[in-house]
Amino acid sequence: MAMNIALLQFFLSFVSFYFIISNGVCSFEQKNIFKVEMLQRKHQFGSKSCILPESRKEKGAIILEMKDRGYCSKRKINWNRKLQKQLVLDNLRVHSMQNRIRSKVSNHSLEQSSEIQIPLASGINLETLNYIVTMGLGNQNTTVIIDTGSDLTWVQCDPCMSCYNQQGPVFNPSNSSSYKSLLCNSSTCQNLQSATGNTEACEFNNPSSCNYSVNYGDGSFTDGELGVEHLSFGGISVSNFVFGCGRNNKGLFGGVSGLMGLGRSNLSLISQTNTTFGGVFSYCLPTTDNGASGSLVIGNGTSAYKNLTPIAYTKMVSNPQLSNFYILNLTGIDIGGVALQDTSFGNGGILIDSGTIITRLAPSLYNALKAEFLKQFTGYPVAPGISILDTCFNLTGVEEVSVPNLSMHFEDNVELNVDETGILYMTKDNSQVCLALASLSDENDMAIIGNYQQRNQRVIYDAKQSIIGFAREECSFI
Repeated sequence: MAMNIALLQFFLSFVSFYFIISNGVCSFEQKNIFKVEMLQRKHQFGSKSCILPESRKEKGAIILEMKDRGYCSKRKINWNRKLQKQLVLDNLRVHSMQNRIRSKVSNHSLEQSSEIQIPLASGINLETLNYIVTMGLGNQNTTVIIDTGSDLTWVQCDPCMSCYNQQGPVFNPSNSSSYKSLLCNSSTCQNLQSATGNTEACEFNNPSSCNYSVNYGDGSFTDGELGVEHLSFGGISVSNFVFGCGRNNKGLFGGVSGLMGLGRSNLSLISQTNTTFGGVFSYCLPTTDNGASGSLVIGNGTSAYKNLTPIAYTKMVSNPQLSNFYILNLTGIDIGGVALQDTSFGNGGILIDSGTIITRLAPSLYNALKAEFLKQFTGYPVAPGISILDTCFNLTGVEEVSVPNLSMHFEDNVELNVDETGILYMTKDNSQVCLALASLSDENDMAIIGNYQQRNQRVIYDAKQSIIGFAREECSFI
């Protein structure tokens, strides 16, 4: 009798399992089941020492280690409050990018190498969710944020009229025999407008200097003059690299020296090193776990990749009015195996950006995604929203959750399976756990794939062939 009961229980369990699978509700292939504590950030604040990201040359590639921008902070941070502030600033950045896009579209304005792998890491302890690498400029190492949504690379320079506090010394051009200031009548200075939008490159009181000014969406800015200097990483040196020598800088850049522009204009690092590296770069963005690191590979260095799945390439959308951006054609989104329906699919128009934190979708698409997510992520108390994140839950006391998989589909049958750490946005405790995507303010604004949804992926940018590739990779510099 006991054996019959056991068999009956097994049969009922099997039937229930089959029913669930056949109705596409909750299969193990469509959800990730893991402990809530694994979702939380495992980092340390106020570390007593700081080891800056490294670089190395390996199999013809230069590899730069990449870390979260806060890695070198020595301050103790109220992270819950800082998270909310970062999301507000992230929203300002997105609004600024949308304004740039509207302006360019409405005005119809613009436009074999060895490889380098650079250490890349999260900057969590420097109070931001962007990523940093270290490069050599002249005779000094500088730590900068990587940003595919910006073009001009710049660092703070002495003498500085107004500089924010950074970790380590400010770059001093007078101490470098290889530094030269660019003149405003140079051809390079004429490219400044397409890279920064600045139309006044020559000041009346100093007409010989090529001045730049860049304003970011979160209220941060940098002003200074263009110069040329030796750029180095991983044993490779690039002569006459054009960068911004910032004399007046303000904003939430944490303790970094400045910013590395990886956009597509003539002044971006990728365009300037095109002869050496062929216009190809890739990165793997790590999580914010303590000690986690990823890599920025400059050049077509496939031997340096550690991808777990084959690389699949999709074509970039050609848009001469927005030629500085990396744009893809989004053809679909799945939540837990359920395909969303939206009229915008297949019409192009989604940016991929390392400098934006949270992915933004058109209101109609976001609402469809949110509704399907709520159907599948049930049984948890609702919590107040955090800034731009409006779908939140209180997971206090919950040991494990089943989170629906999230997949984005692009032209050429390319799929980006978002890492589980990029689906839920955690505060330091479990009282507010939110869906890590947000809505744009206008249906006609351009969607953006942020860095939160790019974690643990090898993302390859090939400007020469106008393609972008994706592959699953557990980010590690080792």
